Amino acid sequence: MILESIVLASASPRRLELLRSLGLDVRVEPSGYDEPDDPSIAPANLAIRHAAAKARDVQARFPDDLVVAADTVVDIDGTALGKPRDRADAARMLRALSGRMHAVHTAYAIAFPGRRDLIQECSTTRVRFYPLADDEIEQYVATGEPMDKAGAYGIQGRAAALVESIDGDFYTVMGFPLARFVRALRRLGFALPAAKNKPNE
Repeated sequence: MILESIVLASASPRRLELLRSLGLDVRVEPSGYDEPDDPSIAPANLAIRHAAAKARDVQARFPDDLVVAADTVVDIDGTALGKPRDRADAARMLRALSGRMHAVHTAYAIAFPGRRDLIQECSTTRVRFYPLADDEIEQYVATGEPMDKAGAYGIQGRAAALVESIDGDFYTVMGFPLARFVRALRRLGFALPAAKNKPNE
């Protein structure tokens, strides 16, 4: 079965860009779920919980559509780092990540019309930052880029200059494990749309 369109339960421009790269018609319908912190839950499980809650929230409004939701949590020594509250919080997170290896967990959940159960999966990638000087952190925070991102950085943006190495899937760090999502669709019997030829090709 060809999957032509989906509903994305997220306002993330990065996830929208990635899903559109598959040739899908993506309708953006952000979830109203507020992603509460819960230190009693392991960071990877927290990402799964948030993704599932977002998917169910949007599925309730669009029960006839295939809904995809995702959540990213940065994990340093078992402590989850979500989106920073303010610039001072962003700088605190970046100082904690400086010169260290950390894990990035991105979970996704797929809700299908007429089904109560969700398809859920979590991908983990390990990232090492260079040691960061205070002025380097201040300059990055001043760009405003960290403010809407888990762990206060976006690897696809200026934070690429902070990253020494990654071990795993780049797109997991970017916010959506694209290849694993495609393989899940294949297991479920879905195929992606055929590539559209550009003019003059």
